[in-house]
Amino acid sequence: MQTKIVRLLGGALAAITLLGAFPGATLAQDKRQQTKNDWRNLAALAGGLTAFGLIKHDPTLSFVGAAGALYSVDRYEKDRKSQDKAARTRASLFSKTYFYRDGHRYERRLVTSKGHKYYRFKRVD
Repeated sequence: MQTKIVRLLGGALAAITLLGAFPGATLAQDKRQQTKNDWRNLAALAGGLTAFGLIKHDPTLSFVGAAGALYSVDRYEKDRKSQDKAARTRASLFSKTYFYRDGHRYERRLVTSKGHKYYRFKRVD
């Protein structure tokens, strides 16, 4: 029974990892948020495995669950901090009305598409 549970949890981990590996049609920010949520959910699942191992007095399940929970929490925190850094960088860039790169001037323009307004930079020579 314990082997089946370990295999089931291993399969769930593999499925979450594979789902995060294939890029979809979502924006990069949405993907980053989804990956962060996957790590959080995996940490909760591993914490449950730890509790199950403690209840059943199985040190192997407890150890595997605790190690998985610690790793998942670490990855969640790294993704969270990375997401904040990306948001700060993006806000810093779009707060400027123009910038120069490789000798070319790029100006910020307001674009409306499908009822949504957003900024993008256009090269001006």
